[in-house]
Amino acid sequence: MKAAVVFEKGSIPQYADFQDPETPKENETQVSVKAASIKNLDRAIAGGSHYSVSGEVHQPRIIGTDGAGYLENGQKVYFFSKKGTTAEKVNAEKGFVIPVPEELDFATAAALPNAVMGSAMGLKFKAGMKPGDTVLINGATGVTGKIAVQVARLYGAKNIIATGRNEASLQSLLTLGADEVVSLKQPDEDFVAKIKEIHNETPIDIILDYLWGHSIEMLLYALKGNGTFSHKTRLVSVGGMSGDTIQLSSQILRGTDIQISGSGLGSWTKEETRMLFTEIIPEMFQAAVEGKIKIDTETAEIKDVESVWNTEIPAGKRLVLTI
Repeated sequence: MKAAVVFEKGSIPQYADFQDPETPKENETQVSVKAASIKNLDRAIAGGSHYSVSGEVHQPRIIGTDGAGYLENGQKVYFFSKKGTTAEKVNAEKGFVIPVPEELDFATAAALPNAVMGSAMGLKFKAGMKPGDTVLINGATGVTGKIAVQVARLYGAKNIIATGRNEASLQSLLTLGADEVVSLKQPDEDFVAKIKEIHNETPIDIILDYLWGHSIEMLLYALKGNGTFSHKTRLVSVGGMSGDTIQLSSQILRGTDIQISGSGLGSWTKEETRMLFTEIIPEMFQAAVEGKIKIDTETAEIKDVESVWNTEIPAGKRLVLTI
């Protein structure tokens, strides 16, 4: 069969012949793949730099972790697989296969779940979001950040603040459910002052962060308590696009009612993961059918994987390879 394969660690995937999957095991089902999304996660896994594969000896591997296609009985499905998704046929564990509404196109079905994982899981389980909460999404102009704005609105957020550097993308978030946008391109002191102003007027309950790095240092400084009672804020790290480390003053932790946690592969319980595939993603598929949640995709054919692998995709769009 044909597939997009990384033969050497860190190399560009190639459109090549690859061995067909074996007969599915009892807990597996075979999918005829029609679309597979490509994300930063997939690039990191392909390059061997992601924490989930950093200790492994590299073997030629099919790229991708999310895909959509048909089962042998003709049912339209989404599936998740660490063994790769960008191939003509893939065996997937039955617990990671979800029916897709007929009205939903394959590109959306392949692209949406990862963004949901990177938003709904943090909001629902790590931050314990409740209707009426005020949510700040740091780095909201990327694909997952845009979905996070919409998911927070679906979950009943009272006030949604979005930060980012791309001014055009920031303004577009106002049409997706954000109540206020704050540019990260302004001087640090102006950014901190604005966050303090917002926090004083509408205390921030949750920060869902995709950037880490300096922007989080500024946000923590803006929320820093002064020795009196402070509002409880739950900070959930989902990504580290601006750097993997920060400087954190112990005074902020001692003087501020703040909880810091992370949301990603390895941080969710088995029950939370089960709910993701049985409840959360199906709910978001239906929301997409009803026009309540939207994701922008940029499609290319699998045979063109080498030319599009390092191509800069427009801000806020997810690359999807069609098969």
